[in-house]
Amino acid sequence: MISHALTIITNELKKHFTDVYGVPATSEEAGIGNLSEGLVASNGGTGVPRNMLIFSMVNIREEKSLKNLPHYVRNDVTLRATYENPPVYLNFLILATATHTDYSNALLVLSRTIRFFQSVNTFTQDTVNPLSITTNAPPNPLDQLESFRLVFDLYSPTMEEVNHLWGTLGGKQYPFVMYMLRVVDLKFRAVFSESSLITEVVSSFSHKNPIGN
Repeated sequence: MISHALTIITNELKKHFTDVYGVPATSEEAGIGNLSEGLVASNGGTGVPRNMLIFSMVNIREEKSLKNLPHYVRNDVTLRATYENPPVYLNFLILATATHTDYSNALLVLSRTIRFFQSVNTFTQDTVNPLSITTNAPPNPLDQLESFRLVFDLYSPTMEEVNHLWGTLGGKQYPFVMYMLRVVDLKFRAVFSESSLITEVVSSFSHKNPIGN
């Protein structure tokens, strides 16, 4: 589900580059990658591609304010209640890095990316292009988002956090921007039990006659 969420955002960003700036739709201007693997050298090899805007997940945080949710779901139509563990609500720190060999192009693409998230920072299944949901989606339906609401908030790390981040990634610093992606709920469709709802409470009662000695 995490992969599908970033894939949707990547597809939306590439569509924005094409619609607004005339970038060919066949070009790979954005993608997902792990910067700790390093960048692909000019003579080939493995690693993250150059000349792209790369999204990387660098941290996960649980949204504790939504943790104490009920363990049942009430259905007023069928008058049934299903019992299941509540979903896990997560926030992600997303690193958007411009890996371009030309520094000016890196700053250009980074600026376009920041303006994109400034213009629209909330993405749902009703607002994104349908092709953004299906293109490069995980093949297993259980790994795909059925319904989603992805909110991107700009995150400004301190110089100390930046130093630790790029030191952990093990590479040189490239032009980047960070966003807090909130809130993604992860839930496996497993129902433990199901029961009928209580629809009537009988309050009348009577006493039995005492049994004689």
